[in-house]
Amino acid sequence: MNADVRHVADGTYLVHGGNTNWVVLTDGDAVTLVDTGYPGDRRALLDSLAAVGSSPEAVAAVLITHAHNDHLGSAEYLRATYGTPVLLHEAEVPHARRDYLQQVSVGTVLRNAWRPGVLPWMTHVLRTGGTEQHPVTAPAPFPADGALDLPGRPVPVHTPGHTDGHCVYHLPDAGVVISGDALVSGHAISRVEGPQLLPDLFHHDRPRAIASLDVIAGLDGDLLLPGHGPVHRGPVKDAAELARERAV
Repeated sequence: MNADVRHVADGTYLVHGGNTNWVVLTDGDAVTLVDTGYPGDRRALLDSLAAVGSSPEAVAAVLITHAHNDHLGSAEYLRATYGTPVLLHEAEVPHARRDYLQQVSVGTVLRNAWRPGVLPWMTHVLRTGGTEQHPVTAPAPFPADGALDLPGRPVPVHTPGHTDGHCVYHLPDAGVVISGDALVSGHAISRVEGPQLLPDLFHHDRPRAIASLDVIAGLDGDLLLPGHGPVHRGPVKDAAELARERAV
């Protein structure tokens, strides 16, 4: 699969992988990588770095929104091969190590196989290694509060619910919110287009996921880069409020 790299703002790229997205933030040839796609997206991930004039050796850090397989896929590969730090919210660190797993089970997916889009989506998950486990051996919590000293100067914002340690990343100067799975604009099994929560079966704690939309609504920005679906342009506050209306 070829990397589908979209230049969405200065030094900011949204990459569409296999039913999931990651983000590349650039500063010269150095980059911050936010999420890493499925394990089977590795070639596309490496190609996306080359497409923005960088390389895996130049990745200053991998930031993970949450430790589901379709976002954690190549994080351990980059850490083990290039020594790249893998950073998450402190509540998500044990999840990345696979001390436990807060992810939809195969049984739950099979019980929902009658829903439109579920079987094709599950086939894709299997083909891209989505049921494999690739724990990060040495994940680390963010080193400080506020903006991280990395390309893009991202600010982690805790948005629990999808998982306990889910974070979005705010780029205040650029008006960008990298929302992971706390707020998306589409999904292979969703029949809705535009800002929304993922379908209920994917959330560890749906009430907290809904509550976290209020946190996202409080972030100043007009460019939403979700973990699933296309870029969404317009006030992030409005996007979060629409997703909340659709969730109740």
